[in-house]
Amino acid sequence: MQILITGGTGFIGRRLVARLLSKGHRLTILSRQDAVDVHRLLTPEVRLVKSLTAVNPSVAFDAVINLAGEGVMDKRWTPPRKTQLLDSRVALTSELVDLIERMENRPGCLISGSAIGFYGGRGDAARLDESSGAGDDFASRLCVRWEQAAERAKGLGVRVCLVRTGIVLHPEGGALHEMMTPFRLGIGGPLGSGQQMMSWIHMEDMVNALLFLLENESAEGAFNATAPEAVSNKDFAVALAGTLNRPAFLKMPARVLKWMLGESSEMVLKGQNVYPGRLMAEGYQFTYPQLKPALTQLIRA
Repeated sequence: MQILITGGTGFIGRRLVARLLSKGHRLTILSRQDAVDVHRLLTPEVRLVKSLTAVNPSVAFDAVINLAGEGVMDKRWTPPRKTQLLDSRVALTSELVDLIERMENRPGCLISGSAIGFYGGRGDAARLDESSGAGDDFASRLCVRWEQAAERAKGLGVRVCLVRTGIVLHPEGGALHEMMTPFRLGIGGPLGSGQQMMSWIHMEDMVNALLFLLENESAEGAFNATAPEAVSNKDFAVALAGTLNRPAFLKMPARVLKWMLGESSEMVLKGQNVYPGRLMAEGYQFTYPQLKPALTQLIRA
């Protein structure tokens, strides 16, 4: 396939790019980084464009994968930061669909990122699936608008998959990377009450799920990219500490997290119990459905 990818140099994107290339696909990557840096990070095999306006509408793409977006937890949610987050997701996705509309030969599918923040911070263990309603905080409103921007491609005859991603586990980035140092030092532990649910997914399953949606022509609509076994934050801390042969008794008080993170602390302190119902119904089989084997593979491999 000929595939256009946004966010191809990101945490998930660069691993997806490697897998797609290994399967023989031809890739065009949207990136504002210098070509030398992108080719060093990925491979010289990929074609680069600096902006979507640089994409020739006469070039035929079989699929578009949209993973671009500023890191939600990278900075405090000041008003300017919220604008950046909206622009990096909603505005770019709208621009991408505008490009699809101009294409002479439109792609067969658009796989567009979203997040389990769609459901909002729930603060309980009630299980949520793709039929569950959206929340009412900034993260959920961001995801709703993000998905709405992508869904406009349906009216253009394009199959649209919305991927509501959970906490992606890999030691080289994301939440697990941030947690590794304190836990290795024996000063890790639950956050706040520790009762909030964590819906996670192993990086290998994250990439495999994206490939599955790309190749499965019956897949359409919203899909939760989370392992089928969500755990409480306390259970996650215990499992991580056990994998590292360390204790997990030092709690991080909720008030400290609120002071450090501000409004975005609610994402950490409330959480959600998200189940990948539609992904499994389509026939996807998880390589790492349970947390302990996933952590063991990621940390001890």
